[in-house]
Amino acid sequence: MTITDPTTTIDTSPLDRARAALRTRLLTDSVLIDLGSPGLYGRTGVFDRVYTAVDAAAVRSMADLDAEVLRFPPVEPLAAFERTDYIASFPDLAASISGFTGDDRKHRELLAARERGERWESFLEPADLMLAPAVCHPVYGLVTGTVPQEGRTFDIVGDSFRREPSLDPMRLQAFHMHEFVHIGTPASAKQHRDGRIPVMRDLLGGFGLEIDVVPANDPFFGRVGKILARNQVEQSLKFEFVTPVYGDAGEPTAISSANLHEDHFGSSFAIRTADGEVAHSACLAFGLERITIALFAAHGTDPAAWPTDVRRALAL
Repeated sequence: MTITDPTTTIDTSPLDRARAALRTRLLTDSVLIDLGSPGLYGRTGVFDRVYTAVDAAAVRSMADLDAEVLRFPPVEPLAAFERTDYIASFPDLAASISGFTGDDRKHRELLAARERGERWESFLEPADLMLAPAVCHPVYGLVTGTVPQEGRTFDIVGDSFRREPSLDPMRLQAFHMHEFVHIGTPASAKQHRDGRIPVMRDLLGGFGLEIDVVPANDPFFGRVGKILARNQVEQSLKFEFVTPVYGDAGEPTAISSANLHEDHFGSSFAIRTADGEVAHSACLAFGLERITIALFAAHGTDPAAWPTDVRRALAL
């Protein structure tokens, strides 16, 4: 099934047209493959080559952190998910996994509903698993207890899913983040975040992207969420690295971020510092698909024709 080409939409805004044009170009030039659901794509060899180069460059830029490497599956246990409090702030983005646990009779009922063209998902039961919305979630449960005086730093990359369907190619439902997470004292967490901002800016700028670093907030849900978002900006807890993917048609798009969680995860997962205080955490997050697509938007869909300095920065 192919989604209707958004360029045929009538009375779209300049931003809608710019998004549609980029999406059409990526599909036409066989960079992405339309899988029939907004924000869900297959990736071709040219995409994978650039994506892999972006990830490798990000790892090189953080090599001096000597981070512990961890890799997790794209799902997490419901009990661990609950401790993150994600559902309280982002219920609209969360997605659970369900499975069939019925008997033959229930299976026949499911098949009959399916034959009638009805939705049959109600015959499935929650499987106590959640699609991971953030790759760092599992690490906090592993670190429960006391961290050493110098704290601990982790290199984590994996799948994320957020139920946010969109025809904007910069906004995917399934994507990958490469995060460098530090858990330690308030001072060491803040230093991890603040000290790497220039490194991340230089890296992304070296890719030939126009980069600004701006205070930002997460998309908290509801009226309480508006207060949380405002506090996040006022306290400078989150900075985003943004680039004008769509030029003057819209606001620049975030492709990476540097985040200070304060004691949120330390409190939720009972993590303490060597002096007995609640641990703080911070993470540096590279949006691998977003950076990759921003590169195609800026330089074209043929990496062989990209500027020499950009190809050198990416080791392409």
